[in-house]
Amino acid sequence: MSADLSGKIALVAGGTRGAGRGIAVELGGAGATVYVTGRTTRTEQSEYARPETIEETADMVTAAGGKGIALRVDHLIPAEVEALVGRIRREQGRLDILVNDIWGGEHLTEWNKPVWEHSLEKGLHMLRLAIDTHLITAHYALALMIEHPGGLLVELTDGTAEYNATHYRLCPYYDLVKTGVIRMAWAHAKDLAPHGATAVAITPGWMRSEMMLDILGVGEENWRDATAVQSHFVISETPRFTGRAVAALAADPERARWNGQSLSSGGLAKVYGFDDVDGSRPDCWRYMDEVMEAEKPADATGYR
Repeated sequence: MSADLSGKIALVAGGTRGAGRGIAVELGGAGATVYVTGRTTRTEQSEYARPETIEETADMVTAAGGKGIALRVDHLIPAEVEALVGRIRREQGRLDILVNDIWGGEHLTEWNKPVWEHSLEKGLHMLRLAIDTHLITAHYALALMIEHPGGLLVELTDGTAEYNATHYRLCPYYDLVKTGVIRMAWAHAKDLAPHGATAVAITPGWMRSEMMLDILGVGEENWRDATAVQSHFVISETPRFTGRAVAALAADPERARWNGQSLSSGGLAKVYGFDDVDGSRPDCWRYMDEVMEAEKPADATGYR
């Protein structure tokens, strides 16, 4: 990667696994100091009950060439987020990059159920995990970020604004979360622009997260075996692909041109010229429209 983020300070909120981990590692690979937060540590687990930890992510950041710092934070608790940002202020005196990747809603989503059938408790908790946490984190962290011009806020979501505008995303709660985060980035962009900062929403494509690989019974080394049962998985990408998108964006001195926009890993790869770790360049959202939605046989030729 040609991105140079030496001396930059980043906070990846929700960096335990998935896109958050991929982003943290790539920011580290570009030389940044990365604070990684989440609720699963080597001694404590969140309700996810997954094995990945924030310490592992921080170690990966350091191994990539940056400096990883793991801190357990529940982003639903304002006092914990305030203390986190206070620590970054004391230790670094600045914040250049904020990545809001807090989620935790997979196990709460009841697919294809209308609001009257979906669990109300799970649905409202999903909203809190994905909307409240982002706003709480932005409240404290952006106040620090705007003290120096050039800051970048990245809101992680699922789906581009264009795709989500015409596709119902699983259930009312999930749909609201994933479209709401895009609008949140747009709103923050209006407030940040006068301070010389940029806000964007970014979506991965079909991501080969740790959880997805486990669901399909494969590992990263043999992920293509999963196409035997889920043929369109052929378009999938690693979390590092989104990480490279964020690193390239953060290193772009003209990133303000993207302010308020909804972006994708595949779309940014076309602009900045980076590839996934296997040397391919998956273009998932175009594939979704032209192959999956058109009910054509799975074939990633020309899409990666």
